Amino acid sequence: MLHAGTISYFYNKISSLRDKDMTIRTRFAPSPTGYLHVGGARTALFSWLYARKHGGQFILRIEDTDLERSTAESVNAILEGMTWLGLEYDEGPFYQTHRFDRYKEVIKQLIEQGDAYPCYCSKDELNDMRDQQRANKEKPRYDGRCRHLTSAKPGVEPVIRFKNPTTGTVIVKDEVRGEVEFKNSELDDLVIARPDGSPTYNLTVVVDDLDMGLTHVIRGDDHLNNSPRQINIFTALKAEPPVFAHVPMILGDDGARLSKRHGAVSVMSYRDEGYLPEALLNYLVRLGWSHGDQEIFSVDEMIALFDIDSVNKSASSFNTDKLLWLNQQYIKNSTAEHVAHHLSWHMGERSIDPVTGPNLAAVVELQQERAKTLVEMADNSCFFYQAVEEFDEKAARKNLTTKSQEILEEMLQRLSALELWQAEPIHKEVKDCSVDREIGMGKVAQPIRVAITGNTISPPLDLTLELLGRERTLSAIRYAIDWIKAKSSDLDGA
Repeated sequence: MLHAGTISYFYNKISSLRDKDMTIRTRFAPSPTGYLHVGGARTALFSWLYARKHGGQFILRIEDTDLERSTAESVNAILEGMTWLGLEYDEGPFYQTHRFDRYKEVIKQLIEQGDAYPCYCSKDELNDMRDQQRANKEKPRYDGRCRHLTSAKPGVEPVIRFKNPTTGTVIVKDEVRGEVEFKNSELDDLVIARPDGSPTYNLTVVVDDLDMGLTHVIRGDDHLNNSPRQINIFTALKAEPPVFAHVPMILGDDGARLSKRHGAVSVMSYRDEGYLPEALLNYLVRLGWSHGDQEIFSVDEMIALFDIDSVNKSASSFNTDKLLWLNQQYIKNSTAEHVAHHLSWHMGERSIDPVTGPNLAAVVELQQERAKTLVEMADNSCFFYQAVEEFDEKAARKNLTTKSQEILEEMLQRLSALELWQAEPIHKEVKDCSVDREIGMGKVAQPIRVAITGNTISPPLDLTLELLGRERTLSAIRYAIDWIKAKSSDLDGA
């Protein structure tokens, strides 16, 4: 039986006895009822960084006891998001639905030692109780009327309630918020098992954290009010609670809690929109944590510098423009091979196999300074792997004309005669053509650019043609010349 008034002392005592050299064990414990939200991803990141910083272990636990809402698709979405972000876990994933026997064992233990009891109150009784409390201007809460029953009610499957102390306080020593005090008189006897025997959240999370040897629980501050209840259950089980750290929520730019209406909130939607995982991690770590004025952190720097007691208490607002800026920096400054690894997925989404054209890393080197997202880079790189069959209307109207046809025909001859297909001699031919015709180089380069890309956007033309290759370049110019001729014939016929 718990002794009222001793919980605060006990929790402070065991916290002070923690071995400074103990192995840190943190966890991420999502419910598989949807995608991996960026808020959950930030919590996972903080937990992962803390474990990595201290040479500890990071555990993944799937809290799937809500059988009606949990789905295999959601589990896969969580695992996919963790993998894409690079948040590898040392143990798991563990599934709560695989541990029901263990929960039943603990519930039985709590009943036998007098710290839990069956409650036979119907929904109508509970509603009437709360209505009366509201009428009396009291806080609606279970009044403990079944605490002292000595016999069962025939034909009624009871819930099991935890017998919370009625006096004294619980002090949650939170790494982010400091000491937060809760009066036991404000905490009612929470349900720890449903009528069918299935356990509830506050029971399962305590048993799991205990059995898995977790030392630190980093989670959203919406769980702060659960902490005193969980500490009381830990105490009833004569176990040491983990150190808690409740991080503030993430807000949209309008100050409301981040949700779908603010745009993408699923981690994988950021992959789909062309963000590098490191850019998203960098952005998330800065939501509520800082190290001076530094904005860009490598993963190694995050691990070295991050500490949970440096997390701000106040909520942070999500700024997509800032994330986009970060993503551009990562695209520009990452190795071409790394960017190409992530770009290949986007090329595949466009039915392009990079093996059919130039080395993708070489394409990235040309495009790195020009793209804010991988979507933009992929769209602007398709011409390296697929022949252009349609031209942008505005670009063609200005650059694919009967006048530019002559220029393209001359450049076709000049480029066909080149012995060395490299950027420097290609550049020379473009320049010589412009000098001979006494026109600007753009008048020569732009028709070629439209011929090979379909629009007026590309990296430097000489480098682009070198990478595209002789045959692909000449074929594209021929196609553009034929397109101009066909268009002219149509106009003449009209």
